[in-house]
Amino acid sequence: MDPFSAEGELINIHNAFHQGQYQAVLDFNTSSFSPENALPARIFQLRAQLALGHTDDVLADVEGDTEESPDLAAVNALAQYVGGNVEAATQLAQDLAENYPDNATVQVLGATVLQGAGRSEEALALLGKHQGSLEAVALIVQIHLQQNRSDLALKEVQAAKRWAQDSLLVNLAESWVGLRVGGEKYQSAFYVYEELASADSTSAPLSVVGQAVAEIHLGRLPEAEAAISTALERYPNDVGLIANSIVLNVLAGKPTEDLEKRLQETEPSHALLADIHEKSDFFDTAAAKYSAKVSS
Repeated sequence: MDPFSAEGELINIHNAFHQGQYQAVLDFNTSSFSPENALPARIFQLRAQLALGHTDDVLADVEGDTEESPDLAAVNALAQYVGGNVEAATQLAQDLAENYPDNATVQVLGATVLQGAGRSEEALALLGKHQGSLEAVALIVQIHLQQNRSDLALKEVQAAKRWAQDSLLVNLAESWVGLRVGGEKYQSAFYVYEELASADSTSAPLSVVGQAVAEIHLGRLPEAEAAISTALERYPNDVGLIANSIVLNVLAGKPTEDLEKRLQETEPSHALLADIHEKSDFFDTAAAKYSAKVSS
């Protein structure tokens, strides 16, 4: 394959992954890629498998290769985290961050694991070593938003726009900030996802979830429910769709038990499950203080 053609195909794989077109990522034929392009393509395909809930397949795929490749070791860490083995995943991510801090895959996947384990500052320190990585920028924005630091997230987006104005990831990151800032930014974010969806005949989860979240903020709950439900029928194991469907059911006063069970089976370490369990424990503790006392 012509190297320029292979590089173009790699960009297509990159864009398809970040649009949530995970099956399309897996369907790319990378057999003729050079070693330089084959590894990043393989990384995206392994990540797509994780996104589709095929954690065991990914762990089996990288077994035996992790000692020779920090990139595949980082995939292993992410797969262990997604599979619920948080302690081992976090330790591996920390080791990789210490030994391969300049590796772009280690930066993004390692930081994802560290952030999931509640180690935000370590994650940001690792991501701060990136050299023009849009994935790193997008993850930094996500972390700042989780920290309720919309100001820092916006600053990161504005800095990235100076050197990657038309990038898909920068546009998405700007829409994430818009959904947090609110006001007229809700509609702007909706337009980003609407345009993404119009160019995507597969109704990929990312564009559907983005549109649905914007719809919720714009007070269009039925439209959000319809979009999520339709996409969930097509992608029953997509964790983003499942998690947002749980949120929608809560807002609509509908039961969530089956969805929570599905999320537990697909990604046991998902942050929403941890939040639900924490809130449940708080409720039980508070309720115990006011339990009825029956006198004999």
